[in-house]
Amino acid sequence: MSLRLDRKASITGIGQSQIGRRIHRDPLELTLDACLAAIEDAGLSREDIDGIATYPGNMAVPAGFSGAGVTEVHDALRLHLNWFCGGPEAPGQLGSVINACAAVATGLAKHVLCFRTVHEASAQGKGGRSPIMPGGGGGGGKPPKAPGMMQWNLPFRAYSAANWIALFAQRHFHEYGTTREQMAQIALNARKNAAQNPNAIYRDPMTLDDYLSARMISTPFCLFDCDVPADGSTAIIVSASDAARDLRKAPLYVESVGSALRGRPSWDQFDDLTTMAVRDAGKMLWEGTDLKPDDVDVAELYDGFSFIAMAWLEALGFCAVGESGPFIEGGERIARDGSLPLNTQGGQLSAGRLHGYGMLHEACTQLWGEGDARQVPGSPEVAVAAAGGGPLGGCLLLCRA
Repeated sequence: MSLRLDRKASITGIGQSQIGRRIHRDPLELTLDACLAAIEDAGLSREDIDGIATYPGNMAVPAGFSGAGVTEVHDALRLHLNWFCGGPEAPGQLGSVINACAAVATGLAKHVLCFRTVHEASAQGKGGRSPIMPGGGGGGGKPPKAPGMMQWNLPFRAYSAANWIALFAQRHFHEYGTTREQMAQIALNARKNAAQNPNAIYRDPMTLDDYLSARMISTPFCLFDCDVPADGSTAIIVSASDAARDLRKAPLYVESVGSALRGRPSWDQFDDLTTMAVRDAGKMLWEGTDLKPDDVDVAELYDGFSFIAMAWLEALGFCAVGESGPFIEGGERIARDGSLPLNTQGGQLSAGRLHGYGMLHEACTQLWGEGDARQVPGSPEVAVAAAGGGPLGGCLLLCRA
């Protein structure tokens, strides 16, 4: 059984800071830029904000993965809160927004400021990227010890999500005949869309030959299958719908959310290694609404690695299980003028790794008709935003009034 929100939660404002590679700005400064922009976009004041939600909250490791936590933003903006939450144990990066939807729907808050800040590009410098689950230290002169699952992965040099998600992709290739040429369309489509986004990190044209000749990272992923570390912050205002009607912009109603995890909470012990937790979150989304996949006009699906976007296409029912390769082949269906415009800002593969929040920001941008050169034609009315991979996944279905 799934929660039916009955449109009690709405998105009323969005904001972003400067986005860039190694811009070396204080992450709290970036956070406040985005938060103040979102509050202004909604036509609210700081006094109106009575809730905060974020992912993952304060984390020192890996470097740059967290830019600010609840307490810092609460204090910097001098807010008077009735409700707040933050922490890494959530159904994907958008779990914080899902929590906010539940809070306003149940009366715990009226206007919740949700934010996500990353500064991985500056924090990690010019060297290799940090893994998302770092090893631990033994202390007392003892050799460092690897915690949890890493003790089994490190001997095989499976250091990071690039390796783990690559194994999911390899299994999908084996089971269903998926090809790199098919998967390439996720990256190629993202780059085409990023060319129309002045805030995107990579905007230069990319061909299939460019993609196929790029260096391999973890088979079958090449360089262009991996998202682009960036610095930046994104903020979203989630409001109780009865408090949203007289604000600056027409509210975007949260029709349904997906946050389920019905398999094992594991990167490597999931019951079907051709999919991930996104399977369960996607199923839950449709359990909470009478709308169907064919009703969706725009899809902003997490592409931390190209295959994750393909997994979301299947999990959300845009194509059958195992058929995401043929569905995206050639790129026509997922183009901005196709039947399912996908990652219209350039996704994380070209626009930059804003870690899920960028997908929701773009879904709202499209529904409000504010996409400028990248705006989807036909005045879209329904959008889905999804984030997460491996044992984490969360998604929201948004509708215009």
